[in-house]
Amino acid sequence: MNFITKLNAAWAANDSLLCVGLDPDIERLPVQFRDAPDGIYQFCKEIIDATAGLACAFKPQIAYFAALAAEGQLERICAYLREAYPHIPLILDSKRGDIGATAKQYAREAYDRYGADAVTVSPYMGSDSVEPYMEWQDRGVIVLCRTSNPGGSDLQFLQVDGKPLYQHVAQLVADKWNANGQCALVVGATFPEEIRAVRDIVGEMPLLIPGIGAQGGDIEATVRAGRTTSGTGMMINSSRAILYAKPQGGEDFAAAARRVAEETRQAINAHR
Repeated sequence: MNFITKLNAAWAANDSLLCVGLDPDIERLPVQFRDAPDGIYQFCKEIIDATAGLACAFKPQIAYFAALAAEGQLERICAYLREAYPHIPLILDSKRGDIGATAKQYAREAYDRYGADAVTVSPYMGSDSVEPYMEWQDRGVIVLCRTSNPGGSDLQFLQVDGKPLYQHVAQLVADKWNANGQCALVVGATFPEEIRAVRDIVGEMPLLIPGIGAQGGDIEATVRAGRTTSGTGMMINSSRAILYAKPQGGEDFAAAARRVAEETRQAINAHR
């Protein structure tokens, strides 16, 4: 099953546009996991089990694992997701962007080593830095377009032929790079008007939307701007607000994560 087919099925099966981000910050983990050799794996596994019925995708951010030399635990997490929840897309958030030969190795890392259904990439180095990912014709390529951080405007709002650069990226992906029909775009929830502009450009193409929860993006404005005619089309990501729903940790941290995930899914669905 290819990425887009799996995503469509997950939207329907879980009645959800919520993507759960896995960003394990060792300083914020419940105390029982901080010194355990496999503590990151165990923490993420409990979050996954608690929220799997509420999510349309899971998105581990590779930097949180690599910084702690925990890539082995990330491999186990990805393997667990593929085994226990094969119907839910696994997105590796790595924002890779390099020349073709190196990009091919990054693609092997994402798709072969971690078994990801999709990976986030940067378009800055152009088409030949993205093409290697297309060799896996069933896998998703999620291209940075209008990111949720304020500094994104430094480049993404540069005017090129009378349009901001992020709109050129959206058009390029929609018209030229989406040959396999497996592309998506990253557009931040902190800029709902830009979400609407991208949606107008790319039609039904899925959008990965970070920025709600801890970053303060408005759910109603995001959904109204980004939904497709079928009321789907989005993977609205929340990471810290779910992972650390109980800041002091404790044995019931997973239940708190599930509660926040359920509340977030309901808030999203209220505006679909």
